[in-house]
Amino acid sequence: MIRVLIVEDEPLIAEAHDAYLGRITGFRTVGFARTGRDALRSVAAAAAAGTPIDLVLLDIGLPDMSGLEVAATLVGQRPRPDVIAITSARDLTMVRAAVAHGVVLYLLKPFTFAAFRDKLERYREFHGALPTGESAATQDDIDQALAVLRTPARQSGTPKGVAPNTLAEISRAVRAAPDGLTAADAATVIGVSRITAWRYLERLADDGVLDRRSDYGRTGRPRTRYRWRESPAGRPG
Repeated sequence: MIRVLIVEDEPLIAEAHDAYLGRITGFRTVGFARTGRDALRSVAAAAAAGTPIDLVLLDIGLPDMSGLEVAATLVGQRPRPDVIAITSARDLTMVRAAVAHGVVLYLLKPFTFAAFRDKLERYREFHGALPTGESAATQDDIDQALAVLRTPARQSGTPKGVAPNTLAEISRAVRAAPDGLTAADAATVIGVSRITAWRYLERLADDGVLDRRSDYGRTGRPRTRYRWRESPAGRPG
């Protein structure tokens, strides 16, 4: 589950963001902040507690400081949360500044739920496509993750190119692992790329076959572990 901090000084808008998030699989609002300083304190406190923020939905026009200043400060946070900027500013100078300060996506006000969902679904795939921890990613990992941000999010439902044999092999591998598997584990067992394993695991989780659990280490991104969902009788279904 992707942990989200909403940074917005208008309570009604913040509530709207929260309601939108509640309609998208894989996200959970864990806090609200109405100023830049409150946002920085919330991110630091969450990291210190071992439950770091994964994503900040950041309004650029905050009452005490620019959202770009907040984004620039968050670059030094470990683990560092990703930032989606939400603003009515359309000038290219602002856009370039946002990119320079580590903003991964830029959402213009006013927007529809469809536009919001598109950005969040792109981010969800980007988040899942990168390796966990602080180890270096391969060029292929980086290219595939960045490609997700640059293209429209895929439609929900069955991913294109699903191979029944691969789906069955991954299902068997997860069922055989009492503590579940990460995408990297499944890739090793099945002999496919980690990105491929992750897409199949997400498909099974979205279908309600697997449970997702985030394991937070001392550094880096959380690892998602997939476990076969038990039947009501307490046995694997």
